[in-house]
Amino acid sequence: MTSVKYTDEHEWIRVDGDTATVGITDYAQNQLGDVVYVELPKPGQKVEKGKQAAVVESVKAASEVYAPVTGEVIEVNQALVDEPATINAIPWARAGL
Repeated sequence: MTSVKYTDEHEWIRVDGDTATVGITDYAQNQLGDVVYVELPKPGQKVEKGKQAAVVESVKAASEVYAPVTGEVIEVNQALVDEPATINAIPWARAGL
């Protein structure tokens, strides 16, 4: 069984074996408001714990998403790039990395 852990910066991480799924919390998306742009890392890109891994922009502000662990991106949720407002509408779609 996998469990979800949360960071102080309002990211979440779910680890299953040697693969982690990362996203922003419901609180974070509520604070941002209507999301209009998402910039995600490219597959193969290395991310470092505590460093910027992605950017989420809304009509109110832009916010960095920090990597909760060090690793290599193997896949991203392209639907978030194509339709950023999905972050506000579908909770499980908040997984970006």
